[in-house]
Amino acid sequence: MVFEAVGAPLRALARPVPRAQPGQLLVRVQACGVCRTDLHLIDGEVEIAAPPRILGHQIIGTVERDAGATASASASASDEERRVGVPWLGWTCGRCAYCRGGRENLCPHARFTGRDIDGGMAEYVVADERYCFPIPASYPSEQAAPLMCAGLIGYRALRMCGDAQRIGLYGFGAAAHILAQICRWQGRSVFAFTRAGDDAAQAFALELGAAWAGASEQAPPEALDAAIIFAPLGSLVPLALRAVAPGGTVVCGGIHMSDIPSFPYGILWEERVVRSVANLTRRDGEELLALAPRAAVQTHPTSYPLEQANEALADLRAGRFTGAGVLVP
Repeated sequence: MVFEAVGAPLRALARPVPRAQPGQLLVRVQACGVCRTDLHLIDGEVEIAAPPRILGHQIIGTVERDAGATASASASASDEERRVGVPWLGWTCGRCAYCRGGRENLCPHARFTGRDIDGGMAEYVVADERYCFPIPASYPSEQAAPLMCAGLIGYRALRMCGDAQRIGLYGFGAAAHILAQICRWQGRSVFAFTRAGDDAAQAFALELGAAWAGASEQAPPEALDAAIIFAPLGSLVPLALRAVAPGGTVVCGGIHMSDIPSFPYGILWEERVVRSVANLTRRDGEELLALAPRAAVQTHPTSYPLEQANEALADLRAGRFTGAGVLVP
């Protein structure tokens, strides 16, 4: 399913199976999650510099051929059974100060799956082996796919909250529903904020263990230690600042957000912090995939055939499912 122009629907095309080069894996896609970042790409809010491009960056599949390791023990019949996840971060230079300092997510030369590199809304994808994660056997592929972005960006955002015990989640979609389960396992309290009147999302949050659920415009029943904003609305930043206690942190978890309106200094004062998170590191992936089985994280996928990618994205935009949307070739 190919992106060709901003605002246009994805188009179904038949292409030859791609060939893996040395250091790459050819992965037969079993599941690929749809993500709000895909909507930002389609809408032109995040640029695709060289269309056409196959979108999709929450990929789970089996390794069919490892062209880069044919002389090593890893290139064996077991590759046919090896299941990997392919995330948004698809390549970094490894030489810049960010890469050398453990912050490869900020590499200025980075390439991203489904934006700069063809992604997983297809039957096959080629990926840099260094940026593929082994997937725990306990996770079916449709369950695991949302971990590759929704889970990873949520986990990175949670790390920015330190030891906060009362955490607000603004926008209760794919990322928040994973993070709520991790927070519950860690003994933290979750306060879920949704669009006004979204009773289904609020009920889903309470089902997953949230201490409270309400509209984003509502004040929580107690002051928060931190808040994470997943919805791409800048207007939520002042609301979250008002909800956090002195010394609290507001983390903006999206790759794109509408303009943040001006707000009085008084709601930032008392050492409150506003910050963003960007992309992910391989360390994030390794830590999350080790933690998720221990925390018994269960994603809640709504599955679509690959050729219904446009319908899945429309349902994501309209909020017609809770949990995460997943394409299955």
